[in-house]
Amino acid sequence: MRIPVALSVAAIVAVSLVLEAVPQTFALQRRIDGIFSAWDRQDSPGCALGVFRDGAIAYQRGYGMASLEHDVPITAASVFYAGSVSKQFTAMAAALAMQRGKLSYDDSIRRYLPELPAYADAIKVSHLLHHTSGLRDYNTLLAMAGKRDEDAWDNPAVLRITARQAALNFVPGAEYHYSNTGYTLLATIVERATGEKFAAFAAANIFTPLGMQASHFHVDATRLVRHRALGYGGTAGQWTLDTPINQRAGAGGLYTSIGDLQKWDENFYTGTVGGAALKRMQTPGQLNDGKTLAYAWGLQIGEYRGLPIVEHSGSLGGYRAHIVRFPAQHTSVALLCNGSAIAPTTLARRVADVVIAERFTAPVPGPPPGTAGSILGRVADQHTAAANRDYAGEYYSGELETMFTVSAGDDDVRLQRVTDASPEVLRMEGPADEFRGAGLTLRFQRDAARKVTGFTVDSGRVRGITFVRR
Repeated sequence: MRIPVALSVAAIVAVSLVLEAVPQTFALQRRIDGIFSAWDRQDSPGCALGVFRDGAIAYQRGYGMASLEHDVPITAASVFYAGSVSKQFTAMAAALAMQRGKLSYDDSIRRYLPELPAYADAIKVSHLLHHTSGLRDYNTLLAMAGKRDEDAWDNPAVLRITARQAALNFVPGAEYHYSNTGYTLLATIVERATGEKFAAFAAANIFTPLGMQASHFHVDATRLVRHRALGYGGTAGQWTLDTPINQRAGAGGLYTSIGDLQKWDENFYTGTVGGAALKRMQTPGQLNDGKTLAYAWGLQIGEYRGLPIVEHSGSLGGYRAHIVRFPAQHTSVALLCNGSAIAPTTLARRVADVVIAERFTAPVPGPPPGTAGSILGRVADQHTAAANRDYAGEYYSGELETMFTVSAGDDDVRLQRVTDASPEVLRMEGPADEFRGAGLTLRFQRDAARKVTGFTVDSGRVRGITFVRR
């Protein structure tokens, strides 16, 4: 086996094979390593890889650097922030609370979260688990307001943001719409239902029984994390530090390693923690009209190349993660990465293509069809200067607790949030008074005299935020 020069002794030690678990070991190893060649460098972030088969780690390896500043390579023991991979652990915590009679699948969340508006009476714990609650995503709310993700320091902050929202995106159970808010509130519900701090509950009832010594929910930003890989943004040759300051748990918050993920993955076969709840966790939810979803309890249920899979990805800052399990083959691929330009879902599938090539019943899918070009809409300068001035003014949202300033010139309409260095040109799209820019869709509203009085904003996982003209 050729060991890249970039790897240190520690990284070489991290290469581990269970020879009998993977036939044609060296040829397969070379093919797997080739998948990560772009990241197997001393000047780049990268990934820790784990291939799990039949209850053991068949292959684990680090590619790239855990710290570009200190020249520390990634190894299989490196600890990463796992983003939304955390959700399955939060779902397990909820399942354990249910087993103990502390919580019910059909409980109204307002039983535990009385701070929320009256509309939360209709939201059940099940809606949080399956992303059918209609709750607006707090990450999107922060982005809309031009704030940093770190501005929501902890779970109580997320609860306060949610309590300010005047409405839901939709009637609970009517749609599937991914919401980090739901899983963060779920962690708070588990905490209040059990009377134990959420991170401590997960440690005592999940991580410790499974021997996951590196894993924890990171609710204290000052906590030291041994062997932590830092997160990076940017591109090759222009990397920037992008390690989030996070004290939230539920939707994310998990720090973990490849070795710990193998223990968690194997629990789905042994049932050491959770027992019968593990089958329920892999049961997809349903909408009010009876439609079955692809989303279960913090897990996505699907198919790849003709084989059933259970998977989830995660991201925050420069961190990227993915774990995909092929239950019938007792095989999984886990990736923990620390570069925002890395696509772990695609890489995990490419590893699976190599490891269980003979088991697939369908060919490798081709790349998604390209688009004919971006839809930019009509630039606002098609309006007259007088029409543009109709929109100019300051607009305030109590739901976001922020101000947007709209300015107008002879040729354009621009939007600036309090943290924006410069205004963003808005483009007209769709009906009259509808504009897009900065990832937002603004729909201006007028009174009977045709004066602009405010607008509503949609953005990804959030709909209908109200801004009033001041």
